[in-house]
Amino acid sequence: MPEGDTIYRAARALQRALGSKVVTAFETGLAKLARVNDDSPLVGRTVEKVEARGKWCLIFLSGDLILVTHMLMNGTWHIYRTGEKWWQPKNRMRVAISCGDYQAVAFNVPIAEFHTARSLERNSQIPRLGPDVLADEFSIEAGVQVLLQRAASHPADEIAVVLLNQRVLAGLGNVYKSEAAFAAGVNPFRPMSSITEREMLAMIDASHKFMKANVLDGSGNEIVTYAGNRRTTHFMDSSDRLWVYGRQGKECRRCGASILMRKQGEQARSTYWCPNCQPRHAADGQQDKATVALPTVAKR
Repeated sequence: MPEGDTIYRAARALQRALGSKVVTAFETGLAKLARVNDDSPLVGRTVEKVEARGKWCLIFLSGDLILVTHMLMNGTWHIYRTGEKWWQPKNRMRVAISCGDYQAVAFNVPIAEFHTARSLERNSQIPRLGPDVLADEFSIEAGVQVLLQRAASHPADEIAVVLLNQRVLAGLGNVYKSEAAFAAGVNPFRPMSSITEREMLAMIDASHKFMKANVLDGSGNEIVTYAGNRRTTHFMDSSDRLWVYGRQGKECRRCGASILMRKQGEQARSTYWCPNCQPRHAADGQQDKATVALPTVAKR
């Protein structure tokens, strides 16, 4: 399930494979992209940079042309040596860009559009994104401020729904939403009007730490296209990598209670939480003790 960390890693790999190189071949299975290529061919343009913005990937080409993609649930970018056999069938290909020795192929990408700088600013969702949790300029204070603003304007919104709202915070997905709320001891169904600034700080801090930990890169300039499953715990076993997400009916790693799951929001996204560690109504003083200090010894 692509979230902000997946797109961040994809953009980084695409930048290493294609950045500052000249496009030598372009192919697409999408008519609207093919029309642009017919009128203004990509071959001969230079890939100026590739960057992630929340869950969007942007490939900037010379001559004021930007390829914008969004993975939604099943899209993915692959990088191959030019001429190497693809891992997926051609009928799933949406975009293929070759730059000399490397070829980047987008499979099952549901949103792929060409923009100019002006059309990107005026006619896309990207300018309306909230602060990107993985951006170099992101700060915990800025994240808290947007949550405070949302609480003031939409006090009845449930906190986990807000964490998923890309216009509030860009990059968080279903996994990190549940994991951050658990780390802060906040029930994901509580309304924004009940969330304290300290709890907001704890959730933003956890979100930032978890996502940053999952995009660490010790590979130098190597092109890394897969970094394994997401991990928010310190356990090495792949079955112990998350605190609550996907663990419905299993014991909470903190207290041993049974993890619950319920669909939430208009999009009916799955939310996981511990009813003991994240009570619906926080006890007196509990909100002031919100913290992201997870136990060093968890129940197994």
